[in-house]
Amino acid sequence: MHTAAPRRRAAAVAAGLSCLVLPLVASGPKAVASPPLAAGTMAAAPYEYLGWGNPQKPTDVMAATGVKWFTLAFILSDGGCNPKWDGSRALTGGSDQSAINAIRGAGGDVVISVGGWSGNKLGEKCSSASALAGAYRKVIDAYHLKALDIDIENTEFSNATVRKRVVDALKIVKTNNPGIVTYVTMGTTPTGPDANGKDLIKKGAAAGLANDGWVVMPFDFGGHSGSMGSATVSALEGLKAAVKSAYGYGDDTAYRHIGVSSMNGKTDEAGETVTTGDFQTILGYAKQHHIARYSFWSVNRDRQCGSGGSGDSCSGVSQAPYAFTKIVVQYTG
Repeated sequence: MHTAAPRRRAAAVAAGLSCLVLPLVASGPKAVASPPLAAGTMAAAPYEYLGWGNPQKPTDVMAATGVKWFTLAFILSDGGCNPKWDGSRALTGGSDQSAINAIRGAGGDVVISVGGWSGNKLGEKCSSASALAGAYRKVIDAYHLKALDIDIENTEFSNATVRKRVVDALKIVKTNNPGIVTYVTMGTTPTGPDANGKDLIKKGAAAGLANDGWVVMPFDFGGHSGSMGSATVSALEGLKAAVKSAYGYGDDTAYRHIGVSSMNGKTDEAGETVTTGDFQTILGYAKQHHIARYSFWSVNRDRQCGSGGSGDSCSGVSQAPYAFTKIVVQYTG
């Protein structure tokens, strides 16, 4: 679907080449227990990428917007079947853990995202479903997670063997971690998942994977008609149909097992822009159907560009700070 590594996914490689991460919070690496789950708030957990894109302090974002949950990206392979932030930073004891501690200390919590477009993928580096489940379990245990996002893209997504390995690994994770919420996030066409996406969902159903949210990224379409908001709705309707067919769900249940992860402002494709109006369209759809998730890439980009601003750290459109996050946070499931 993509001819080059776009900003949504490419940042992981750039950050993985350098272990430099700005200190994000003052608190130390001591683990902090997860707070009780606030009803509905997990459904609105925008991505923040702590390894690149001049990340804001998550607690500052919380104070400015009211958001309580973040999806923190990305966990990759260190070259083997071992998870690290961007493939290079240890799970515990560093700035990433300090950021999570600070979020929880302020009454929030995190979903952690595994994968992305670039870098070494655990789904490929782990040779079996059980080994991959073990790698996912390391991430879950490190932070006592309530939710895990598998952002399956690029070579992980295009390989049928790896797709099945990911699904089977998640089935093990769900069995061994009762109550864990899992999302599987993938690219899409304007009419819904492509053949690989539909196959992934079918494999999940065949394996008996009770996945909480099949999530699409409705951007980088390579062409679409109408607004990005209407194209997103079309993609979500196609996703709902695929999930309904694979699992045999009724309409209401199918809607409650789909989700969206949009991109704010200018996307990776010239001429493709997602506006705050589009976000409002998506919000209306989410509220109408009670979908599993409404997220976007990314908090880093939720601000207007200054002179020479990078697309990894600003939206490319005229906006007030956190204009997109303030729309997403209105969704409560």
